Amino acid sequence: QVHLEESGGGSVQTGGSLKLSCVYSKYIFSSCGMGWYRQAPGKERDLVSSIASDGTTTYADSVKGRFTISHDFAEKTVYLQMNSLKTEDTAMYYCMIVPGPRDGDWCRGTHAWGQGTQVTVSS
Repeated sequence: QVHLEESGGGSVQTGGSLKLSCVYSKYIFSSCGMGWYRQAPGKERDLVSSIASDGTTTYADSVKGRFTISHDFAEKTVYLQMNSLKTEDTAMYYCMIVPGPRDGDWCRGTHAWGQGTQVTVSS
């Protein structure tokens, strides 16, 4: 099972930027797709962005053009660069394995969520 540790959150004003980091525990998971989720108070946890093992990225419509996901395999770290932040981006952000169809069995199964990192955007 993977251990995930998110960091980089904080409080910023609208239009500001933050870069989130997610370090995972073992190099074997570098071959897995990864994603960033967010959960605002009273709402469900939603996928914001993902990056597949072949580098293909996806973004929720609400963040397209503002967020960029990347994966540094050597550092076992997935990043989420967030620019032009809006108040509606306020949430707890989490990373998680998002296994693709060709990813190994170790990418699947149940993985525990990390503690997340809080992003607060104020006007």
